[in-house]
Amino acid sequence: MNTTELLRWQWDGYPRFHRSRANLALHIVLVPLFLVCNLALVRFLIQGSWPSAFLALAGMGLSIALQGRGHGSEPVPPEPFAGPTDVLGRIFAEQWITFPRFVLSGGWMRALRESK
Repeated sequence: MNTTELLRWQWDGYPRFHRSRANLALHIVLVPLFLVCNLALVRFLIQGSWPSAFLALAGMGLSIALQGRGHGSEPVPPEPFAGPTDVLGRIFAEQWITFPRFVLSGGWMRALRESK
């Protein structure tokens, strides 16, 4: 699946996989954490600050792990990953594009109002 298809696929299914109030609350905190840690990782790698880079990477991992736990509260579980490339592509597309788009379009607030 190319990037355009991936983004369309994520966007089309996003409301279906993000209905739980707990998962929505986790995402609104943890996606920004992932983004900040991702930017920090790049900065620390460029600077050669390896301990700080490791902490930034750990923050990204924690964010993804907790988001995964949040998906456990969803009535519709996420689609399984097809492999390592799929994992990276889907995670980075969701964190950097699909979730911010979901928030900015009003989808997150709508889902929160309709959540259980």
